[in-house]
Amino acid sequence: MDTIYACSTGAPPAAIAIVRISGSEAVVAARSLACDLPPPREARVRTLRDPASGDHLDRALVLVFPGPSTATGEDLIELHLHGGRAVVAAVEAALAGRPGLRRADPGEFTRRALANGRIDLAEAEGLGDLLAAETEMQRRSALAMADGALSRRIAGWRGELLGLAAQIEGSLDFSDEADVPAALLDSIRSRAEQVAAEMRAALSAPTVERLRDGVRVVLAGPPNSGKSTLLNALARREAAIVSPIAGTTRDRIEVSVARVGIPFVLTDTAGLRADTNDAIERMGIARADEAIRGADLVLWLGDESPPAPSMLWLHARADLPGRAETPPGPVLAVSAERDGSVEALWDLVVGRAGALIPKPGELAFNARQEEHCRAAVTALADIDSRDELVVADALRRANAALAQITGEVGVEAMLDTLFGKFCIGK
Repeated sequence: MDTIYACSTGAPPAAIAIVRISGSEAVVAARSLACDLPPPREARVRTLRDPASGDHLDRALVLVFPGPSTATGEDLIELHLHGGRAVVAAVEAALAGRPGLRRADPGEFTRRALANGRIDLAEAEGLGDLLAAETEMQRRSALAMADGALSRRIAGWRGELLGLAAQIEGSLDFSDEADVPAALLDSIRSRAEQVAAEMRAALSAPTVERLRDGVRVVLAGPPNSGKSTLLNALARREAAIVSPIAGTTRDRIEVSVARVGIPFVLTDTAGLRADTNDAIERMGIARADEAIRGADLVLWLGDESPPAPSMLWLHARADLPGRAETPPGPVLAVSAERDGSVEALWDLVVGRAGALIPKPGELAFNARQEEHCRAAVTALADIDSRDELVVADALRRANAALAQITGEVGVEAMLDTLFGKFCIGK
């Protein structure tokens, strides 16, 4: 396997740039640049020179991490360089001239960590989410995944099911009658059902998708109901054009906003009305309908009651003459001119969002993990059978499904997609 290298810090220029080298030739390559390497896991300053020309490249900190107890499970070298573009380019060019070395592909360091058993697939997915985290709640959720919180839960379920499978298989192998005692079979079924109940409880909790992608909040209502004005007030910037002309908003306008650590995607939509002959406006209304169907929460700004009871009905433009008093029906009067009312709306939206995202410390699946956990629960539905072979097969299928979550079975195509989203040096 090739030895790989890449800059693992942000794109230069920067104060420091860390170039990592991982693989069987890592130590040899580092020695060709620094000559005398420091003792393992001790940082030392060394002069780096191009092995081909002898040119002075940089004066850097060098660290040596012998495998397999490293981030990648291989010999790993870190070169802490001055973070100028030319410095990094010169060092990488010198490494590229070494036989058996090549620049790392996106996510390849982490993929090697997975291949060498340093992390499992669920931890790798958590690391990917951690790299992309932009809010505090995203960070906390992803960090728990990257630290193995989900993996430990899966390992506990698998350990229990494997123990039950061993009991039933052992009884089948050594019973003279090739029959499992009824009392043992009942005990196995009871314990398997307890595990299935734990999995169902985990599946009932919100998934990480809304926390990762943002809670989708759509502003809807008839033309000139104040949607664009309210969007700008919620986003605290001029994201949408505001005009008294009906039909100004023709397409969806999306704005990403973080509030108390929760990511939101606010969507302004075309005014909903049936009496328009404008083909483009009709397209905008169709897209508005589509956005409403895909929303986690709809803020309805119309004076008439909303089309669905789940929508949050607002009395908008409360600062205008004749609209100061809130009529029966709307839950809140809002005005972009009154910061207090916008803050009160945010409190309502955040409260609704709290039920849609994982709570801090709560076990949360992503869509792929949820699919495999549901497959395990479905398999365990067969444990009610009086046929011990059917029960044994149910346990086997449940274990296989859970193994998919942590990547203990072949998932190559999915890995290509996952690690392709990582940065080069990760």
